Amino acid sequence: MTKADVITEISEKTGIDKADVTATVEAFFSVVKDSMAGGENIYVRGFGSFVNKKRARKIARNISKNTAIVIDEHFVPSFKPSKVFVEKIKSSKNIKESV
Repeated sequence: MTKADVITEISEKTGIDKADVTATVEAFFSVVKDSMAGGENIYVRGFGSFVNKKRARKIARNISKNTAIVIDEHFVPSFKPSKVFVEKIKSSKNIKESV
């Protein structure tokens, strides 16, 4: 499912114009990106958490040049689903049939 599919489905279920739904979805993504870039985590009850995970400094290898590269400490975005979300997926019959 793509972002356009999500926007279409929300528009159909709520009766809100597609342009308004698109603006809302884009604003949500923008807020998530800006907040996480600012070091804040986002918690959506019943859905999940968008968190920054810390990756430690490490030494990597460039195999083709046979050199060591230092990768500094950095943060990566991560999503952790809520227990309600996980249970809904686990109990879904459609996923079990499609696998």
